[in-house]
Amino acid sequence: MKSQTIAKEHPSSAGKQGSNYRFALVSLTSLFFMWGFITALNDVLIPYLKGMFELGFAQAMLVQFCFFGAYFIVSVPAGILVKRLGYQRGIVIGLAVASSGCLLFFPAASLKLYWIFLTALFVLASGITILQVAANPYVSILGNPRTASSRLNMTQAFNSLGTTIAPIWIGPIILASFILVDGTDHSPVIQGESVQTPYLLLAFALLILSVIFAFLKLPKIDQGLQEKQNTVDGSAWQHKHLVLGAFGIFVYVGAEVGIGSFLVNFIGLESIANMNEAEASRYIGYYFGGAMVGRFIGAIAMQKIDAGKALGFNALCAFGLLIMVISSSGAVAMWSLLLIGLCNSIMFPTIFTLAISGLKQHTSQGSGILCLAIVGGAILPLLQGFLADWIGIQLAFVLPALCYLYIAYYGVSGSRIESSGNHTQL
Repeated sequence: MKSQTIAKEHPSSAGKQGSNYRFALVSLTSLFFMWGFITALNDVLIPYLKGMFELGFAQAMLVQFCFFGAYFIVSVPAGILVKRLGYQRGIVIGLAVASSGCLLFFPAASLKLYWIFLTALFVLASGITILQVAANPYVSILGNPRTASSRLNMTQAFNSLGTTIAPIWIGPIILASFILVDGTDHSPVIQGESVQTPYLLLAFALLILSVIFAFLKLPKIDQGLQEKQNTVDGSAWQHKHLVLGAFGIFVYVGAEVGIGSFLVNFIGLESIANMNEAEASRYIGYYFGGAMVGRFIGAIAMQKIDAGKALGFNALCAFGLLIMVISSSGAVAMWSLLLIGLCNSIMFPTIFTLAISGLKQHTSQGSGILCLAIVGGAILPLLQGFLADWIGIQLAFVLPALCYLYIAYYGVSGSRIESSGNHTQL
């Protein structure tokens, strides 16, 4: 089925173009939901695998290291793939790869080998990386550049819907194996089979989506026209706001993932809420649910609010809440940590759109660089794991607190585009 090319010059095509945009955005929303659903399950897998293999916190964080490490390895090849084959074909390939990663959970659970679980997570994340590289800039480009942050916030809100639902629905199913036959909690004998059915269903859903997207009639970005534009800038790396934004993505993803990864174990502390793993896993939904609510609000509010200032404000609020987490206990510490999800809401899409603004023909390369920076979700939680083993879970939250300080700087100052003819708006 032949794709339509987005009209850019004729006012008479505006109505048809707007219809194409709406259909494309609705279709892409399902992808954001699915990869949010899958990513949130990592926070359930960490206490699950920690119990199964009797791991320390640093060892358990290898789950996030392998998952988000795939972004570092696959992002650049994914950018090349998307540039050659187009956004839609890139989405189809990404879905197929992610489906194969979910299938690997079956032998991993049957054989109860940690390295196979880690391999499955890497393959799954490789597919999601391709989806990120294709879908994020596609959403940004489909429409008025001034409302790009608003559009990406709306699609990211459905990403957060997936991250909210997953731990509530699937978390108790997976972590129910922590309870022994005699009712004793925190069993070291964890049943590997409890992850098989959820991931087999996810594999099937992703495969169905890949077939659907192969035949959808979506607008096609005319990359040929972009290549004919002024090419004075030799690389996206020459844009300072992109480089600073890439580090912003690095620390943001590291902070968000680190907080989510430790939620179950933190809530389970006697000084906090003293819950078992299955019960505590439901609270991951509150963390990501706050992000979902914030993104729906942000999708509307940020059509009128300056993106950089909003980013700086939210980051400072997250920093303040983490100070409360570190210095308090009980319900105050628990809910302070969960409220950070609301602060996180606009951060990723806002950093992303601020960073790729003005890149023109280098937008695809810039998207690849930003997705490369998602490796922060691999490195920073691992460092936080070492800190937790050394000084305890609660004090280890000092690491994400520092991350939010940098994000505040980027929103207020670092995201500004240098005054130059080569750094114009999209």
